[in-house]
Amino acid sequence: MQHIIGISRQQLRFSSLEDTISPDNQVRFIDAFVEYIALSKLGFSVKTLKAEGRPSFNSKVFLKIYLYGYLNGVRSARDLEKECSRNMEMQWLLEAIVPNYHSISDFRKNNPIALKKLFKLYVLFLKDADLIGCETIAIDGTKSRAHNSKKANFNQKKIDKHVDYIEVKTQEYLNALKENDAKDNPAIIQNIQQKLDRLKGNKLRYEQLEEKLKASGEPQISTTDSDARALLVQGQVVEISFNIQAAVDAKHNLVVATHTINKNDRSALSAIAIEAKENLGIETYTALVDKGYHNGKQIEICKQANITTIVAQPEQGKSNQNGTTKDYLVAQFQYNQDTDTYSCPQGETLKTTGSWHKKTTDSDSYNFKKYRTPKCKACPVKHLCTSRAGGREIDRSQYADAVEENNKRYHENPQLYRKRQEINEHIFGTIKRQWGYNHTNLTGLEKVNGEHSLIMLVYNIKRSINILGVPDLIAKLKKWNSPYKAKVLFLLKTKYIKLQLDFIFYQSKFAA
Repeated sequence: MQHIIGISRQQLRFSSLEDTISPDNQVRFIDAFVEYIALSKLGFSVKTLKAEGRPSFNSKVFLKIYLYGYLNGVRSARDLEKECSRNMEMQWLLEAIVPNYHSISDFRKNNPIALKKLFKLYVLFLKDADLIGCETIAIDGTKSRAHNSKKANFNQKKIDKHVDYIEVKTQEYLNALKENDAKDNPAIIQNIQQKLDRLKGNKLRYEQLEEKLKASGEPQISTTDSDARALLVQGQVVEISFNIQAAVDAKHNLVVATHTINKNDRSALSAIAIEAKENLGIETYTALVDKGYHNGKQIEICKQANITTIVAQPEQGKSNQNGTTKDYLVAQFQYNQDTDTYSCPQGETLKTTGSWHKKTTDSDSYNFKKYRTPKCKACPVKHLCTSRAGGREIDRSQYADAVEENNKRYHENPQLYRKRQEINEHIFGTIKRQWGYNHTNLTGLEKVNGEHSLIMLVYNIKRSINILGVPDLIAKLKKWNSPYKAKVLFLLKTKYIKLQLDFIFYQSKFAA
């Protein structure tokens, strides 16, 4: 025999779906996890049998589909429907049920809040399974492209540019219309008139967009997905996207908190840091964060929440574009907390009147005090320190104490901070590069939050399976005592399986 011969397609075989799935297959954990949960307690929409009509699918069927799909890089509802009928693992998981793609799609769209709660529930399971250390957590964010093109995103400058172009073209067509009207060219006149009508319609659309933009109070507006924003992705590259925030525990690099926002990282630290603390139910932990999150107000909020932050300190820039040199940057001025004064590099003392001033930016506002000294005017190195005629002036924010404490920890713990990249950055690489989840097809911040929570949940499932293996993870799940445990349903399914096995046994015994 020259080649290996397969089984004849006409050969009859006696086997079950159970025979096709090995004990360590990840699909077994998906089944055990979903059957363990009472979905209604988490807020999933659970359909009940009506008096008349076709019975509905159990919501657990759709949750199993999405967990399996996202674990295997399939998230299109149409592709998931195909997998239900041709994938042996999916057939085992769903007991050969094949829902239509529309029902599959609706489940993800209709349950974003419940999916976020499910992620948090799994975090609690990981904590109880001793897979989370709860001591050091790294926080970072990444951009996910929105279902909205750049052409469908507008700010005031872009709207003005389009309106100006329309006005210029309108004037050109009016001049051409006048010229051809004198020459009596009806065909050309009709063509020009059509173009003018189109420009008139476009101008009306941009005027309506401008009204919506002003009414929203936002600097930009998106027409396909109203929650999507133009965010800086890398360098000068801007994409219409969302910003996925993630807090990752250092013990096994598992995600303990996640949510999606539509702004940059600068004002995002406290929300994700406090969410991680609440999800784990702990008193305190150390947060490792990159310099993009360095914000006095956010660091102060974390301090009040008993979270120890180590946020990288940004490079010190010039405090005055025309005069300050490196040796006279703000960092070179020493603050004395007892006397509430600053000492400059020349040994002079800068004092404050004690008055608080308020500074408001587009995204934030804070109070600060000013520190000055009259000896600046006669200082021999004034030209190296400032170009301000009245002398050097130092502003001290109301959050300066918290910022200085954070900066001190950052300089004292370089080895600990260096672990930040090892803990969390590979997660985004896995999700976006390896799995291809670098965009969302859903619209609206709430729905996008639901999908990204599902992605992070699947990441945690995949990683916990790699750490413990399927049999051990299922064993820990069975021992886990959770308020969301579906005790009655789980027992009913176990009893049903036992009855089925008994029926098969007696049937084979009778045949014998």
